[in-house]
Amino acid sequence: MNQRKDTYRAALQREPDAAAPRTPRVARLHTRYVRVTIELDPALPDELTRWVGPPVSALLRAGAAALRPLTGTP
Repeated sequence: MNQRKDTYRAALQREPDAAAPRTPRVARLHTRYVRVTIELDPALPDELTRWVGPPVSALLRAGAAALRPLTGTP
C-alpha cells in the first residue's frame, strides 16, 4: 500500500517532458485534501476558430441575405 501511495505522489509531482513541442497552460488548485491540475492546449484557439468559423460565416451570410430585401439595397 505504501509503495502504491509513493508512486502516486511521485506521479503528481512529475513535471511534463521538456521535449514537448508546445507547453500547455497549467492551472493548479492545491488544498489539503484536493489537488487538481488543468492543462490547456495552446493550439485550442486555432482549433476553435477552424471549427466555429465556417458555421458563423454561413449564419452571417444568411442573415445578410434575409435583411437585404428589408433595406432595399442590392
